Amino acid sequence: MTQPTSRNIFRSGFLLLTLLLAFVVLSPNQAKAFQKPADTVSTGDVQFTDIPTAADSIAARKKTTADSAKAKPAKAFAAVKEMPKSLWQIFIEGLLGGFTAILLPCIYPLLPLTVSFFTKKSGSRSKAIGQSLLYGFSIILIYVGLGLLISIIFGSSALNELATNGIFNIFFFLLLVVFGVSFLGAFELTLPSSLANKLDENADKGGVAGIFFMASTLVVVSFSCTGPIIGTLLVEAASKGDRLGPAMGMFGFSLALALPFTIFALFPSLLKSLPKSGGWLNSVKVVLGFLELGFALKFLSNVDLAYHWNWFDREIFLSLWIAIGLLLGLYLIGKIKFSHDSDVLYLSIPRVFFAIITFAFVIYMVPGLWGAPLKSISAFLPPEATQDFNLSSIPGGAAPAASAPAVVTSIKEKKYEANYARIKTRGLDAWYDYEQALQVSKELKKPILIDFTGFNCVNCRKMEADVWSDPVVFNKIKNDYVLLQLVVDDKAKLDIKDQYVSKFDGKKKITLGDKWSDLEADRFNSNSQPNYVLLDSDGNQLVPAQGANYSIDNYIKFLDSGLAAYKK
Repeated sequence: MTQPTSRNIFRSGFLLLTLLLAFVVLSPNQAKAFQKPADTVSTGDVQFTDIPTAADSIAARKKTTADSAKAKPAKAFAAVKEMPKSLWQIFIEGLLGGFTAILLPCIYPLLPLTVSFFTKKSGSRSKAIGQSLLYGFSIILIYVGLGLLISIIFGSSALNELATNGIFNIFFFLLLVVFGVSFLGAFELTLPSSLANKLDENADKGGVAGIFFMASTLVVVSFSCTGPIIGTLLVEAASKGDRLGPAMGMFGFSLALALPFTIFALFPSLLKSLPKSGGWLNSVKVVLGFLELGFALKFLSNVDLAYHWNWFDREIFLSLWIAIGLLLGLYLIGKIKFSHDSDVLYLSIPRVFFAIITFAFVIYMVPGLWGAPLKSISAFLPPEATQDFNLSSIPGGAAPAASAPAVVTSIKEKKYEANYARIKTRGLDAWYDYEQALQVSKELKKPILIDFTGFNCVNCRKMEADVWSDPVVFNKIKNDYVLLQLVVDDKAKLDIKDQYVSKFDGKKKITLGDKWSDLEADRFNSNSQPNYVLLDSDGNQLVPAQGANYSIDNYIKFLDSGLAAYKK
């Protein structure tokens, strides 16, 4: 299992810190009670490009023995290559999501009530502690069971395919919009009251069964608050394609949810330090509602890119995020009020600072409407090539209006080029067909840099924004390599004559993305993106492949090692 990178944790932690800061600042009366905000849930760093393994094309199989020998080191490297997201990261997101849920109005008021119930009913402190531990364990059991159920119903292969499936991405987009609107107060998502009543009746039976039904009652009655968080967490965990993802996310969520009940049962005096319930609880929901709406847009962008709709451009995405940020900022300073909100009589100092952070983030995004790279959030935005009006400079030193000069070869037309105008890196002349790239490499006497990428690949966009934008890296790719970009989640159909059944997994390959996923999986033993492979003009691999690594120096050494191997 790979460990989360410090960049991913920082990015997740920033959003999570933002959520809890909302809790701290929403009421002047609560500012003193919480001097230090805790982390909460993140919806960032989403990756949607894990593709099922596949076979190579027939042409790629007709390689020499030397080619096969050179491919072996790449397989050893792929085994330890950085994956987009690990189960550990999903667990952390679930854990922080659970801490967020505690601050919602459906759960927070239940903390003192539940702990007091166990303390009075048990008759002794030791028995109260035992029952509280059992109560917390029951909560964990219920939520982990839900995660396992999702995995069993869909299976790992189906979960994997959700990442780029248009219908599911649209469904996730609509689902998160519904969650966001619910948190803003338009309506409440509730399970049938008859279910809650039935569970409550069984909770009166006492014993282990009674405590379990008490935990079940908490899960049901708090669904209007926890449902959107659980839904978002399950959506992200499922989209990673790991069978244990949903269960691991639910384990983290339920563990965080169960901890307070156990801790306050162990130390009942801590209940006195809790701030009283009030309007600030609803304000936490509203802040989460705005974040849900912003997160939903990423799913819509995924579908737009993969299916070539070509209408959800970068500036449209940014405009919507700017609008959401402005509304959130105005809400925090009391200029916007929803139906369930209490009046904001005056602003606390922490609340002012949180509003400043929100407005500063909005101001930061505004230059992106004219092409500013916005590196800190570039991984979540549509590619820069979707920008209609771009004043930013090209990394290699060319003028803003310049484009990559046409490479003179015997090939008159690039195959599939029209599919990828929206992910093209300005200033670079990329190719999009493996056989054509081999021919160009022979004619220009340059090695090939294969960029296995995806429309929905978060880490790919981040590599392009943070690493490829470096002038040294940019010029090496531009001048020393034939750039071949193979998009593994392209839904464009292959011609009937080009469709084939994979000898690797026995499945029929009908889309362009299937074909390139074939090549990556069978030839280079990898199915994650980005994946950078350096080849000579005969298709022989020069050095071990490399995945997402945001060190510019490392990437320069990688490119230099390929050039050195090619010259030998």
